[in-house]
Amino acid sequence: MANITELHVNDRTFRVDADAERSLLSVLRDDLELIGAKYGCGEGQCGACTVLMDGTPTHSCLTPVGKVGQKKITTIEGLERDGRLHPLQQAFLEFGAMQCAYCTSGMIMAGVALLKRIPKPSEPEIIRSMEGNICRCGTYPRIIAAIKRAASMKEGASQ
Repeated sequence: MANITELHVNDRTFRVDADAERSLLSVLRDDLELIGAKYGCGEGQCGACTVLMDGTPTHSCLTPVGKVGQKKITTIEGLERDGRLHPLQQAFLEFGAMQCAYCTSGMIMAGVALLKRIPKPSEPEIIRSMEGNICRCGTYPRIIAAIKRAASMKEGASQ
């Protein structure tokens, strides 16, 4: 398979020279120096590597960069706008929804996708949506509270 020469990440086009079989995570971290997505299990079970591909949460450790094509990738680094954190990033800080923070970027990316799909999710919808992301520190109640808070922040901003 030919090398990949271009990726669309965080509303920018990047020139790369990456073997199509390399993981998207590897290219993001090693070639583009976007280190927010973390290598956790390498098996798509922990969610630490979660990024959005055309708005859909995707485990970048399992995604060959050759399968990305023209899709738009969003990483944790691409959420802030004009120096302002995304409402979910702000809510994570407000609620202390992180302890060691290894899972945080993946949790936030999965939560952002949820809030885009369901602007005011119920607690069971939040829990179901976050099932692919593991927090080894067990801050799940604070993560759920942060997602609820971000939903109310977004709701208030749109009124």
